[in-house]
Amino acid sequence: MQNTTRTPLNHYDALIYVMVMASAVDNGMSDTELRRIGLVTRSLPIFEGFDEERITDVAHACADILSGPEGMEIALEIIKDVLPARLYDTAYALAVEIMAVDHKVRPEEIRLLQLFRDRFGLDKLTCAALERGAIARYRHI
Repeated sequence: MQNTTRTPLNHYDALIYVMVMASAVDNGMSDTELRRIGLVTRSLPIFEGFDEERITDVAHACADILSGPEGMEIALEIIKDVLPARLYDTAYALAVEIMAVDHKVRPEEIRLLQLFRDRFGLDKLTCAALERGAIARYRHI
């Protein structure tokens, strides 16, 4: 496993990995999704203290892992190892947030959410609530 960020991975990195995975799972990272990742890292309290200059390096490190053999499995393990259990629901919420931006949820995105839910041991009710909240936030009139 390669860490191109030159610093030990921390919860910020793990959460960015989650968002990059959520954006890239459908084989494309839209500008809208990338802008949302930037906005999330600048605005949510969980990212207080995060050096925004690192976001590109962290995203590239995640993309490098994902492009390798068994990349998805390795990235999931890294996230689970680095992220405190109390932030698993936050990670899931961030994945849903990034996926909801384009108002379409594709089958591969649903599968990734299932992988996160299973890996983090989240209950279906919590996940459904987080998903429903994203639907409400991104609804058009």
